[in-house]
Amino acid sequence: MIARIRNIWRIDPFSLRVRLTIGIAAVSALGLGSFAVWTTWQMQQILIGSHKRHVEDIAGRLPRDAEIYSEMFLVATGVQKAIDNLTASQTFLWVNFSDGTNQAKSTNFNSTDATAIALLSLRQIPVNPQVYAIDNRYFVMCARTLRINGNSLGQLFVAQDISDEQTMFLAVVQGLGVTSLLILIAITGAIALYIQRSLQPLMQINQLAAKVSAADLGQAKLQCDRAPTEVRELARTYNMMLERLAAAWEQQEQFVSNVSHELRTPLTIVHGYLQSVLRRETNLTTTQRDALETAASEADRTIRLLQDLLDLARADSGHLHFHIEPIVLNALVAEVTGMARQYSNREIAIEANDEIIVLADRHRLKQVLLNLIDNAVKYSDFSLPITLKLDQLEQARIQVCDRGVGIPLQQQARIFERFYRVDESRSTSGYGLGLSIVKTLVDGMGGCVTVSSRLGEGSVFTITLPIAA
Repeated sequence: MIARIRNIWRIDPFSLRVRLTIGIAAVSALGLGSFAVWTTWQMQQILIGSHKRHVEDIAGRLPRDAEIYSEMFLVATGVQKAIDNLTASQTFLWVNFSDGTNQAKSTNFNSTDATAIALLSLRQIPVNPQVYAIDNRYFVMCARTLRINGNSLGQLFVAQDISDEQTMFLAVVQGLGVTSLLILIAITGAIALYIQRSLQPLMQINQLAAKVSAADLGQAKLQCDRAPTEVRELARTYNMMLERLAAAWEQQEQFVSNVSHELRTPLTIVHGYLQSVLRRETNLTTTQRDALETAASEADRTIRLLQDLLDLARADSGHLHFHIEPIVLNALVAEVTGMARQYSNREIAIEANDEIIVLADRHRLKQVLLNLIDNAVKYSDFSLPITLKLDQLEQARIQVCDRGVGIPLQQQARIFERFYRVDESRSTSGYGLGLSIVKTLVDGMGGCVTVSSRLGEGSVFTITLPIAA
């Protein structure tokens, strides 16, 4: 379960799941971000726009009020009364007269306040209202030329304090940003889970393809009833492909079995006649005898190849039967070793302590050991010995050790495949079936065969078999 969870959440930047998640999340982020920016801009326009209109209204009204008051009082007094009339708690007005001798201002100015001092010191402010930040406070401000009765008296300044509204607006923007981020994270997680579930049928296809073998081609089926239409079509095509492969594999097995069976009988007869002729030594010249020995050797090799192919075909079809019985492993290994010494003329040693009794097929186990010894003979120097080691733990173990050329690490996983040969250029006679036969027979007897090897140091083939109770 833990491994499955790790596999689900493993991040592969090149996988379809990650690409789809990133793509959809990026589009969602772009849309959500655009909406948040547009909403912020609209809120800003609504907030600032109302204050700008208010400031413009005051800037337009004050000269008219000042003209009215100027008819009853002095001009400077009329301007001050107009300012006092339009002054509010968050609105500041002041006039810098052209002669520079006087300045009219709102009564809410605090002469000791740094912000007020900064406002009164301003000289260059645009006609259209703009937002200014002064001492961590925000103001909408504009300036106009104050004209009364056609005469220019100076510069009129209007400022609206919007610090509270701006602070609230920034808090709202910050909250909107955090909310948008959380929503984006939630959307990304939901998208990832949805894509994971949507791609589950494809993962099932991948898992089935990884597990399917020649033995279960006919039974392997993919069920994707609730998958999207495209995936169901892919699964249907995949199942049809498996059916075609199963039919082709069955035809191949039948062909190999028929050919092997039909050719073995005539070749056996030919081999028998060749051996019969070879026994008449007095009637043969040296050249004739060499030719007949070569023909007999090739016929014998072809018969063994056909027998291997026939065994593999029977194993594939389930018709390769085993006669499992208790066997004294030490005696059987000694018998096989003696046979191998005769045909190879090589030094073959046995290392064993206690007597070991295994459950196996005597004939098939002999065939396995002869194949492994023959493999060791082919790929090791004539002067180097071959060793068979026997021991017993939970299972019986047979090790066939040589000091030959060794097998590259990247090829050790494939040497039990049919027709696979490590190096065609250095390989001796053979078709790459020997080790495949070994694995098929050992598996059929309930055992296991493995290999460990190093280049230049040799190889060790290990067979484990069940022990008789």
